[in-house]
Amino acid sequence: MKKIFKTITRIIIVISIILFMVWIYIASPTTQKNQKSTLHVDGERLKNHVETLSKTLSPRDYEKTDNLNKCADYIFMNFVQAGAEVERQEFIVKGKKYFNLIGWFDKKKAKRIIVGAHYDSAQGTSGADDNASGVAGLIELAYLIGKSDLDKSIELVAYSLEEPPFFGTDMMGSAIHAASISSDKNIQGVIVLEMIGYYDDRWGSQSYPIALLNILYPNRGDFIAVVGKSGQRDFTKKMKAGMKGATDLKVYSINAPEFIPGIDFSDHRNYWIYGFNAVMITDTAFYRNKEYHKTGDTPDRLDYNRMSKVVVSVFEAIKRL
Repeated sequence: MKKIFKTITRIIIVISIILFMVWIYIASPTTQKNQKSTLHVDGERLKNHVETLSKTLSPRDYEKTDNLNKCADYIFMNFVQAGAEVERQEFIVKGKKYFNLIGWFDKKKAKRIIVGAHYDSAQGTSGADDNASGVAGLIELAYLIGKSDLDKSIELVAYSLEEPPFFGTDMMGSAIHAASISSDKNIQGVIVLEMIGYYDDRWGSQSYPIALLNILYPNRGDFIAVVGKSGQRDFTKKMKAGMKGATDLKVYSINAPEFIPGIDFSDHRNYWIYGFNAVMITDTAFYRNKEYHKTGDTPDRLDYNRMSKVVVSVFEAIKRL
């Protein structure tokens, strides 16, 4: 009996050590955090952006080019009002014109950070969380940057054609943009805002692609995640450390192989091809929001208070990079 007990104890210890090492590797735990920010983003402004994109200008899937163009005009206008130097990056897919919107701040400074979000939506959905929330965050981030004097250049990019049937192809707007800057050596990293508006405090509301992660991460969907691939832990850790403490919003991170479902499920994937550090800031999409790519992805389901904290924390992290 004693031998069995010792064997079981050893197995438990070994498993615990393995789990701890896995957690250290993928979650990059850190005691580092930022100072509490004095900045505030108005949740009503975020709500207005989301409603404009997901109601007034909906649907905005790849077939509705008129609405996509109106979305592009709306983003262009806000970037200009925020003080950015703005340009349209035109590209042709299946005979139709699509546009990435690029807003520059302090273009001549050497160091550069890129922040992006896609403004198209999947067919059959208004796309409030996916990804009007990310675009609303990008717009309000532009206003914060426009009022600041940073030590780096910031390039904000609103992409078209992230959604199917173009996801994972070189016709994605972000693929076009990534290829256009592939030889630039001054880029410190890329940050993609992908669904930042849905939160659920209920027990069991958060799921994960593999069972092991249920042991290592919370089971309540009350946090924002920084998602990167294996081999780019330093950049992910810096982003998390810069976001943590800036507000009271919980921040977790993961670096994992690209074959884990969800790790490469947005525009950041296209920058990895060229060796750029790139992360996704996300509410984890369908691992939390069960109306992902459905008709129920509507503005009334989003938490604009926590969205505002995401924008502030991303801005404060950018300042520290």
